[in-house]
Amino acid sequence: MDSSKRKSQQRLTSKQIKIAPSILAADFGRLGEEVTRAQEAGADLIHIDVMDGRFVPNITMGPLVVEAIAKVAAIPLDVHLMIVEPDRFLRRFAESGADSISVHIEASTHLHSVLGQIKEAGCRAGVALNPHTPASALQDILDDVDMINVMTVNPGFGGQSFISGMTRKLRTLRAMVAGRDIEIEVDGGINAETLSSAMKAGADIAIAGTCIFQHKKGIAAGIAELRRAAALAIANDDP
Repeated sequence: MDSSKRKSQQRLTSKQIKIAPSILAADFGRLGEEVTRAQEAGADLIHIDVMDGRFVPNITMGPLVVEAIAKVAAIPLDVHLMIVEPDRFLRRFAESGADSISVHIEASTHLHSVLGQIKEAGCRAGVALNPHTPASALQDILDDVDMINVMTVNPGFGGQSFISGMTRKLRTLRAMVAGRDIEIEVDGGINAETLSSAMKAGADIAIAGTCIFQHKKGIAAGIAELRRAAALAIANDDP
């Protein structure tokens, strides 16, 4: 068994992956109730996608929604800014209750400065990468990053299919961050079928929307299904 496989096994058997329900797939007419159900079902954090209609072809929510969720959430809020000029809004989202804020490397001309501003605002600093952006683009700013969000779909809409080729990027990033306290998120097309490959490739946090909030048996069943898939991935990992 080669060393890379051994490292993968050590990681898989040492911890469960964190589950981050994405409210993009929630019922916004009952958002507070949906968030409460997710955290009661064992979610580790709540993922909030902010889209501006410019960086991605969709418009979603802003700081007021984050503020409303913060009033009912007892778990961390992970805010993902899919917007241009994210530095203009960092402080506002931090004040609204964000615990972590991720910006896209493709939208941040002065990324080092933006990451510093996120930390100065009291939040964990994250960087998100679109599918076409190579892992190597992060090489020079790893010391400033707390989280990396690997987009496994083209951002903008929920319910898309996982791009299987992104597992190579996950493996590359896992090797790049070795020895650093950096969590890797996988975002897009995550469900009970795709979770295993994402975990084995290096993901620490699984962001999932449709398979949780639109599960036919309810939110708790959706999270439980992901937990079972994670446990099965660990159990089936070769000794």
